[in-house]
Amino acid sequence: MKLQRNGRSKALAIGALAVVSSLSLAACGSDDNSKTNAGSTPAAAATTSAGSTTDTATGGAADCGKGGQLLAAGSTAQANAIEVWKAAFQGQCSGTVINYNGNGSGAGIANFNQGKVAFAGSDAALKPEEVDASKQVCAGGQGIDLPMVGGAVAIAYNVEGVDNLVLDATTLAEIFNSKITKWNDPAIAKLNPGVKLPDANIQAYHRSDDSGTTKNLTAYFVAAADKGAWPYEADKKWVGKGGQGATGSAGLAGQVKQQKNSITYVELSYAQNNSLNTAKIATGAAEPVEATAENAAKTIGLAQVSGTGSDLALSLDYATKADGAYPLVLVTYEIVCDKGNKADTLPGVKAFLNYTISDEAQQAIADKGYVPLPAEIASKVKAVIPTLA
Repeated sequence: MKLQRNGRSKALAIGALAVVSSLSLAACGSDDNSKTNAGSTPAAAATTSAGSTTDTATGGAADCGKGGQLLAAGSTAQANAIEVWKAAFQGQCSGTVINYNGNGSGAGIANFNQGKVAFAGSDAALKPEEVDASKQVCAGGQGIDLPMVGGAVAIAYNVEGVDNLVLDATTLAEIFNSKITKWNDPAIAKLNPGVKLPDANIQAYHRSDDSGTTKNLTAYFVAAADKGAWPYEADKKWVGKGGQGATGSAGLAGQVKQQKNSITYVELSYAQNNSLNTAKIATGAAEPVEATAENAAKTIGLAQVSGTGSDLALSLDYATKADGAYPLVLVTYEIVCDKGNKADTLPGVKAFLNYTISDEAQQAIADKGYVPLPAEIASKVKAVIPTLA
């Protein structure tokens, strides 16, 4: 069973072992600026009511919001992280129920801009036209991007007898655009000397729904592949030729698990959960780079904030050639209004986001193949959440 975890650092392993204790000790966030600006949750808490927990370390109370149901939708890449966070948050804030519909980044943004959800998850930052549309539901404000989940986009494949495959940006772009159609194509063989590649047709699967994961994959092609290998712009909508579509990350992983000689792209946790092999990526570094949380963290750590004001959209270096830096990464944003959030859900949204950006919550998803956000980025998110209105 190829779980692709061998490259994970000892630090992440220790963080993963601490998941159980972090889930039991994590509190639910606070609207009190003196706590949220520090970006931490109480070291220990005991539930006192549906709306609050008592911080046994300080003797204070952490606000869980007003309770009730919080509706959210979007990115399937972050769905496994949301499940971990929901269990911890709802365990401490029993009066609040998080209902997250992993219907894809495009659908989540549409739901948000229709006023149907309190927040949305997207693996791609809002486009200018999406920001404009958000002003209709964010009274006096607009939608902003808050980085929350980091991860690797794994190239998952199912080729009998091949469990150590190397690909690069150009071969991947040409596979997903139906220019390379055989597994023993010379371009693939050149990257895999000594590997017995079958004389079999490649079955490529792509997202049929608008997807931020697709946007990150195609941005990687645009940045790192040879000119002409991917003659399109990066987009959430699939535009490559050929292949077959499937809905959501779970749908792609399920298809590849069943279909021999197939290949797709999914957030790393979906490859791990389905015991799928993942390709190493030749980037121009000394060695091809494995899809691991540790290697993705090196690339995400180099990200720069490109958004303005409260918007924390990031610029990622998909063309990195740094040793050990996995280039195919994504950052999922939680999209909220900077101003004009609904009064009945705003306290709960702030409480939940305060928890998800906490050190405890970020470490809690490390064992799921995700990448805890770098401290510099996390601190910026922690500073924005109390300002939401």
